[in-house]
Amino acid sequence: MSSEHDIDELQQKIANAREQIGTRIVGQEEVLEQLLICILADGNALLESNPGLGKTTMVRTVAEVTDLQFSRIQNTPDLMPSDITGTEIIRETDSGREFVFEKGPVFANVVLADEINRATPKTQAALLEAMQEKQVTAAGETYELPRPFFILATQNPIDQSGTYALPEAQTDRFMLKLLVDYPDYEEERTIVDMYTAGAEQVPVKRSLTRPEIQEIQQLVREMPIADDLRDRAVQLVRRTREADDIEFGASPRASMALVQTAKARAFLHGRSHVTGEDIEALAAPVLRHRIIVDFRAERAGRTADDLIADLLE
Repeated sequence: MSSEHDIDELQQKIANAREQIGTRIVGQEEVLEQLLICILADGNALLESNPGLGKTTMVRTVAEVTDLQFSRIQNTPDLMPSDITGTEIIRETDSGREFVFEKGPVFANVVLADEINRATPKTQAALLEAMQEKQVTAAGETYELPRPFFILATQNPIDQSGTYALPEAQTDRFMLKLLVDYPDYEEERTIVDMYTAGAEQVPVKRSLTRPEIQEIQQLVREMPIADDLRDRAVQLVRRTREADDIEFGASPRASMALVQTAKARAFLHGRSHVTGEDIEALAAPVLRHRIIVDFRAERAGRTADDLIADLLE
């Protein structure tokens, strides 16, 4: 693996970035790790959590520490595709009037699409097209999105009235699905002390630059993986198509995501090779949104994560 920077130096920078994020975000280590893995693997994430668990603060902090431009889209039923991608406007110039493309909030490195299931299918499709193609087309012109480019879309699992569930073909485009749970007692006490003491938000230092992140993404792509580990990842995904408790299994896109994120996790942990632990740690985030639990298993109170744990055994 070739690199302008020393690989150990880049791995140390990633470790410093995690440390900086941890000064502002209390707990949620696993979610933060998976968030960073997704960025290093050049993917996008779907995040499910109840309101008020610090999703916006978490993503904004990741953007600050990694020197990435951040933007937030609050999805509502009246949001139009052009509100996200941008629109052509008439501008007065010395030579007269001319059409100018006004870029929308999707033109950032890190885009938080809050409550994506509140947007209409038309608007969801525009956002997911930008996510997949990493470009926007308007009035016959194609505009490249900035790199690195990362979308974190959130869903609220409680209030489903007036929402538009993402179709399976669209959720499949998210590399990982992350679940944020409530903090424990000690963590919640620390959060209350930290954010009610009257001080400004805890400052964080920039630990990574955009070119360094792109360099790491390239190193992650080039990282070798042993044939038996690659085969284990592929077999795990294939078993989701044969399991009795799973109505629909995962596509080959899941196999690619599992291998790619396992490489990113290895890099994040300071290694230059993938282990079985990397694949096992990422099986649930990669697969939970790509499988449909059979109604009998669902009736028995079993979740996608339970079935994935069975397949790993």
